[in-house]
Amino acid sequence: MKFNPKKIPPKIGYYLAGFADGEGSFNITFRKRDDYINQWKVSACFNVSQKDPVILCLFKKHLKCGIMRRRQDGIWYYEVNNLNSILENVIPFFDHFGFLSARKKNDFSKFKKIVYLIKEGKHLTGEGIKEILNIRDKMNNGGKRKYSEEEILKGI
Repeated sequence: MKFNPKKIPPKIGYYLAGFADGEGSFNITFRKRDDYINQWKVSACFNVSQKDPVILCLFKKHLKCGIMRRRQDGIWYYEVNNLNSILENVIPFFDHFGFLSARKKNDFSKFKKIVYLIKEGKHLTGEGIKEILNIRDKMNNGGKRKYSEEEILKGI
């Protein structure tokens, strides 16, 4: 059965979107892989973390995807890092319910662009990786990165 965000009660949908506006994160990660042609696995992820898992369970229930896990420090994580789930559930959910903050709208827009590039296989080419890095650089206020752009570009 295809995910339909319009079937989510508006009160719940807008609550979750508002919660994600403040606490959620859209990330694009690069992981070094020796078994990949260009050495890099490019992944998209949406996540929210909290001490209390109740709201995170609502995300899992209504987005119908993702996993919950508990870190050693007691913090709960809800995350979706499966590309199909992001394309079919996460993006339609946030397209429907939206964000109020300009920053989250901007991050989500860039996240979507990158997800569609990955879907098209652009992450498998040097030019595609450069394009993804360029877009990602403007997400999450630059964010902390495990690998610098220079390190990633050296491996392609």
